[in-house]
Amino acid sequence: PRSYWLLRCGSRRRLPLPAAVNRLWSEAAGSNAALASAPKHIEHFSKFSPSPLSMKQFLDFGSINACEKTSFVFLRQELPVRLSNILKEINLLPDRLLATPSVQTVQSWYIQSLMEILEFLDKNPDDHRVLGEFVDALVTIRNRHNDVVPTMAQGVIQYKEVFPQDVGTNQNIQYFLDRFYISRISIRMLINQHTLIFDGTTNPVHPNTIGSIDPQCQVADVVQGEAAKSLCDQYYLRSPDLVLQEINHKKRNHPISIVYVPSHLYHMLFELFKNAMRATIETHEKRKELPPVQVLVSLGGEDMSIKVSDTGGGVPFRRIENLFSYMYSTAPAPQVGDGARPPLAGFGYGLPISRLYAKYFQGDLQLYSMEGYGTDAVIYLKALSTDSIERLPVYNKTALRHYLVSHEADDWCVPSREPLDLSGFKSSD
Repeated sequence: PRSYWLLRCGSRRRLPLPAAVNRLWSEAAGSNAALASAPKHIEHFSKFSPSPLSMKQFLDFGSINACEKTSFVFLRQELPVRLSNILKEINLLPDRLLATPSVQTVQSWYIQSLMEILEFLDKNPDDHRVLGEFVDALVTIRNRHNDVVPTMAQGVIQYKEVFPQDVGTNQNIQYFLDRFYISRISIRMLINQHTLIFDGTTNPVHPNTIGSIDPQCQVADVVQGEAAKSLCDQYYLRSPDLVLQEINHKKRNHPISIVYVPSHLYHMLFELFKNAMRATIETHEKRKELPPVQVLVSLGGEDMSIKVSDTGGGVPFRRIENLFSYMYSTAPAPQVGDGARPPLAGFGYGLPISRLYAKYFQGDLQLYSMEGYGTDAVIYLKALSTDSIERLPVYNKTALRHYLVSHEADDWCVPSREPLDLSGFKSSD
């Protein structure tokens, strides 16, 4: 697809940039004159829609039509579009959040990466030296953005610690972070596909992968859960067993495999296994034998579903949506760059980020809990590679309205959190 050549219809309302952003660009321009033109480039490329690719397109390109020149020409246009679209939304964050050192750091990374890619716009794609420099630039960008998630999370924590919260602002931040993190997943996907396919080497562990995609991803291999069990053993000195059942409605008694990114599936399952094992141990700590965590994998005509079931006591219904909120995390913030910690540990971002990995290729992750008994977590993925199409945020008037709409009073009565005292309403005898 080449939809980035098509301008999105409709006029745009140009908002004044916060002072913190202007100051950031001014300071950056002082050290590098090229960055002074960043706002102009962001304004230009944000007028184009990102071009979502399907898993089949990723696969076909890497295995059948692997042409580094074609990929280079596509990415030097597509990456600026995706970066600029999300940079426009960063500017719509509350000024107080945007002014935090952590968010400004993340914003400066994105601006710098955008400008580095734009240096290749006028370079000759037939020059092998240029293609090599492009791969090196993408690796540099990927490494620069390694700590984007925890750094942005620290910005939210800095904001929460200083300023009072309101429902409308929290909803806007939740809306932005979902879009921001899924945009980041998509950008890393494009970068990984190009660098892994065209760096001239093969993955010795997974020689059949096309970039980061395994055309025959064996779900049972990822479900083993060894990392989660090891982490559980480290903290609790024991862990429940995982019991796997596969139901293949396409090929009876055959192992289930799909076209997918193993690292994405691993990330989702690691989070679910970790949560299920911790809940199981803490609920049954006095029992000698721990009940197992049940894993059911089902492959149908449209969906490949994975259900992780535990008997870890469950959570109240009112808390379910909070588990996916970036603003409700009460965990202490770990230090960015601490390589000894599990990914995202301490931020409470494991579940919301895992749901975004599922949604990225048109799937989902949902929780069904019974307080007092346990929880079922279900990952829904597309069974067909043609249906697994990138879900990408686009900056347009609809997105802009979401940030500008103020939160009005609820049109439903909000019950008190405290038991109602009826003593004052007793009738006199």
